[in-house]
Amino acid sequence: MPVSLEIKRPGDGTIYLRSTVGLGAYDANIPRAFAQSAAQHAEKPAIGYKVPGGGWSYTRYATLQRDVDAATQWLLDHVPRGRAMIVLAGNTLPAATLTIAAYAARVIHCPIGTGYASPGNDYARLRHVMRKTRPALIYVDGNPAFAAAVAEVADQEMIIVSTDAALFNRPITPWAEVIGTAPTKAVAESIAAVDPDEIGCYMLTSGSTGLPKVVRLTLANLAANNEQGATALGSASGIIGDVLDWLPWHHAAGASVLRRVLLLGATLLVDDGKPAPGLFAESIRNLRDVPVTLFNNVPLGYAMLVDAMETDAVLRRTFFSQLRVMLFGGAGLPQSVLDRLQAFAVQETGCRIIMTTGYGMTETVAASMVVHYPSDRVGIGLPSPAVDVKLVPYDDRYEIRLRGPNVMRDYLDEPEKTAQAFDEEGFYRTGDLATFLDAERPEAGLAFAGRLSEEFKLSSGVWVYGGNLRVALLNTLAPLATDVVLCDDNRDYLALLVWLAPAAPADALGVVADRLRAFNAEQHGASSIIRRVRLLDSPPAIGAHEMSDKGTINRRTLLDRRRAEVDALYAEPPPPGVATL
Repeated sequence: MPVSLEIKRPGDGTIYLRSTVGLGAYDANIPRAFAQSAAQHAEKPAIGYKVPGGGWSYTRYATLQRDVDAATQWLLDHVPRGRAMIVLAGNTLPAATLTIAAYAARVIHCPIGTGYASPGNDYARLRHVMRKTRPALIYVDGNPAFAAAVAEVADQEMIIVSTDAALFNRPITPWAEVIGTAPTKAVAESIAAVDPDEIGCYMLTSGSTGLPKVVRLTLANLAANNEQGATALGSASGIIGDVLDWLPWHHAAGASVLRRVLLLGATLLVDDGKPAPGLFAESIRNLRDVPVTLFNNVPLGYAMLVDAMETDAVLRRTFFSQLRVMLFGGAGLPQSVLDRLQAFAVQETGCRIIMTTGYGMTETVAASMVVHYPSDRVGIGLPSPAVDVKLVPYDDRYEIRLRGPNVMRDYLDEPEKTAQAFDEEGFYRTGDLATFLDAERPEAGLAFAGRLSEEFKLSSGVWVYGGNLRVALLNTLAPLATDVVLCDDNRDYLALLVWLAPAAPADALGVVADRLRAFNAEQHGASSIIRRVRLLDSPPAIGAHEMSDKGTINRRTLLDRRRAEVDALYAEPPPPGVATL
């Protein structure tokens, strides 16, 4: 999509941006659109899973459509229209099937993270979501931990569906019974009666600062966002090939990938790896095995990928052989990672590959801004079609606010939080900050400049702009570090916790300290100078909410849980393992 930008400056410092490119035609009735896609691509693989010993097992579109119709009929028979259905599952075939079937049966689809059922927690978040959504049904993958969690929180009236009835000590509905249901004409009638403006799904916020909020989204929101991405990326969005992806379907980005692939008639290969210690090796094996046309990941995943490419010629060759688009989201991508990745692309193909980002959040379905134009700098792009961006002055940056057909209706049963989330013009307050890459050329796009929630004060009253500083530190420590956490609110000085890349040398602490000393020499003032650093041995725990399911750090949660490690950074004298800069 060409850059065609409308800019308004009313004179108070606020800037309004809007793309003059309109949305194309699309069907907001998602189950009907899926049925058309499935009919057109009936014999093509829709979803693939790695099987033990190598190779992939595929489900064709015709088979997936058959199961969706059966599940839709079963839902029509057992769950009242407008009631919620919780799906506690990984990226499994039943989870994909129930996503479309819920839309078709006009049942509210509510996928939740598997971390809500991790062993050893008190299930507080799971109980919270159950109280909020009052589901009539919960689907549970055949996992003992999931079954234990559901047994703890579900009342006797709730319908439970699972692939493994033996895990429960009460009667449940086997998944085989659901997809064994014979569809009737009621399925087609229900799809024809879908009102895209009714609530179609509940998506949960990360809850990094408390219990998650329940975001109410309509099928019209979901469909508009799907078309926004397709219009912004133009011909690149019409790729019909293999997409390898690990992002969880209960998260905004992962759910968007699932919908987009199925509506395009492409093939989604479910990656059983992820960018986490001990798990990314599986992603690398999959990428060596399958050439993909589109690749989507969080910045940490790209950092780990380029590290692996340094010594793996087969990975480089296979990865770039059919690749047309790379996409990242969830956090800022260090410029050094982008530069290394594009250097490998040029080495293998003779040209750079389109690298785009989708800037958005759960409240906007997924991306509301996209880099849809040539750029060699990391940014968050410009408005997607039909999205209005409002930039409100905040020191030398701007707070980002969004309005468009993809923006949520409200938070479920949270009128005060909903009111706080929108300004007087109906723009959603993202809490994120941005700057122009080139103040004289707004069409060059915006760059992420931090989150209000990540900015904190030292004991001296000096503000620390955590988002920007974190990205600068990752660039400084690349490729040694996979992530860093800034410490800490109301302390006398800044300190740093660092996770190392697997290939880091034995004397990594000394190397990290030397790089940080060089970094400090270029800084001005306490707001960006690091005084102490220590390396972390244990990875962030998803079950304890130190890390979100998409691979981003929940800073405050992690620091609170690792208080002893943080205190060691400020101890006098510093203990072994802490370097003073």
